[in-house]
Amino acid sequence: MAQQNNLKTDNIHQIDPYWGPRWLVEERDACGVGFIADVRGSGSHQLIEQALLALGCLEHRGGCSADQDSGDGSGMMTAIPRDVLAPWFAENGLNMPESERLGVGMVFLPQADQERAEAKAHIEEIVNKYNIKILGWRTVPVLPQILGRQARENQPYVEQILVTSPDLAGSQFDRLLYIARSEVGKQLADDFYFCSFSCRTIVYKGMVRGEILREFYLDLQNPAYSSQFAIYHRRFSTNTQPKWPLAQPMRLLGHNGEINTLLGNINWMSAREPALETQGWTHEELQSLTPIVNPANSDSYNLDSALELLVRTGRSPLEAAMILVPEAYNNQPDLQDYPEIIDFYEYYSGLQEPWDGPALLVFSDGGIVGACLDRNGLRPARYSITNNGYIVVSSEAGTIPLDETTIIEKGRLGPGQMIAVDLEKGEIKRNWPIKQEIARSNPYGEWVKSQRTFIDKETAIDIPAPSHLLPLQTAFGYTSEDVDLIIVPMAEQGKEPTFCMGDDTPLAVLSSKPHLLYDYFKQRFAQVTNPPIDPLRESLVMSLTMYLGRRGNILKLGVDDAHLLKLDSPLLNNAELAKVKTSSYKTAELSTLYDLTTGPGD
Repeated sequence: MAQQNNLKTDNIHQIDPYWGPRWLVEERDACGVGFIADVRGSGSHQLIEQALLALGCLEHRGGCSADQDSGDGSGMMTAIPRDVLAPWFAENGLNMPESERLGVGMVFLPQADQERAEAKAHIEEIVNKYNIKILGWRTVPVLPQILGRQARENQPYVEQILVTSPDLAGSQFDRLLYIARSEVGKQLADDFYFCSFSCRTIVYKGMVRGEILREFYLDLQNPAYSSQFAIYHRRFSTNTQPKWPLAQPMRLLGHNGEINTLLGNINWMSAREPALETQGWTHEELQSLTPIVNPANSDSYNLDSALELLVRTGRSPLEAAMILVPEAYNNQPDLQDYPEIIDFYEYYSGLQEPWDGPALLVFSDGGIVGACLDRNGLRPARYSITNNGYIVVSSEAGTIPLDETTIIEKGRLGPGQMIAVDLEKGEIKRNWPIKQEIARSNPYGEWVKSQRTFIDKETAIDIPAPSHLLPLQTAFGYTSEDVDLIIVPMAEQGKEPTFCMGDDTPLAVLSSKPHLLYDYFKQRFAQVTNPPIDPLRESLVMSLTMYLGRRGNILKLGVDDAHLLKLDSPLLNNAELAKVKTSSYKTAELSTLYDLTTGPGD
């Protein structure tokens, strides 16, 4: 083979081994994400260097522009590097505020001087409105010539706004910065955006390849830059065009995967916005947060916005992740020993719709850093723990070289599982203890038991088969394909039929022929990783369960929010429908009939 590889003639090029089709061999893109935390230490630059090395190792998981240089995005979240900022305070004759009293906003601004000045004036106006003291602006040192052509043409001007508060620190200060940033955000554009605004964390990101991030942001090369943790992310853009603001990590999380339920998640979040209310927040403060989600943003961006809403209003990142991305709990054998966790999920199932994956989430608010998988576990998440207090979680094994003799534990997260580090207490938190502690914070089981009504399945009334079936099938829009490929397999096997996923049939709404009711509904789903999956084949992770009744306020919990009617399926027979009508819940009957003689305008 070596001789063959060196063989050249006028008509024969170098012969290489055939490893397989290009789409199989070369295209492995699916985002890469992970975190490193030093459980026992106080932070180091070595950790930053290791995180940047790991980010470079995830290059094969990222997308790249046609210029072969502008990446879909990469970034890193760390603690605020106080030693890097110290010279700025010395140069300006200012005393640096204490830890968690110094807020830093990482801001993308327009390159044009006039537009940048207007943007900064707008930010300062809003920040001053909330009685936050502005210390000044720091220009972030960057190396633009290292960027690819597309990234350079769209490059924002990067500055940091440094602020403080005489009265607030930690999570309370972050809450106020969140409100101010959200109000500023109502005027944001692609070149005017807050990467982060916090007294605990900071995000360096851009439309660059992983190994270029360190070269572009000179701060990351500074030996004074140290942190106790780092979240890193390399992006492969699937559902949105690459942009500087869409690089990750976002404000709290880095996400590998897709949210297949995104349209419903956005609609539900938009619907609940007017009813948001929580103790300690004024109506005006809550209104400044809206719109919380935006259809123009990526799925990761919107999930981060929902997660941040819960965290800034009092939930821990771990509880917020359990609420938004719940595991499959109905038929899971391992959960039988943890009934309180089942009660937690059962309560929230009627209050918050899942943001369903595939998803690996890595997140931090500066006090907790953690990772979790969605219910299907279709994204890899491997971890290693060393005897000197290091923990590495990543979507790839081996991204960081660790001495094997120091590793005391290796593993991977399973479907719905999470792992976390409490940076303040210096301890690693495991899946079941995390969830038990959260589930026991309220009597969720008692609330569900006292308030939830369940409609049992009823035997359908037998109806004699009509003698003339074909005319009725024709009248109701059944085709021979419907009968042969759908109805017969369902009747014979008791399963949803599976055949080609492609559907080039014209839309029913545009057809002049009669159609079945369900033909008028089309499912929107992501364009990758869609195995044939349904509640019949995958009952462990899927169900058709739904709830009737008034949805409660996600920010203000109580027993009344469990007052819902639970259905196994939205498809009801007459006996089950009669039970709904005679329940204690208020119902109304709406007629779907209209007068044919008056035409479509009736």
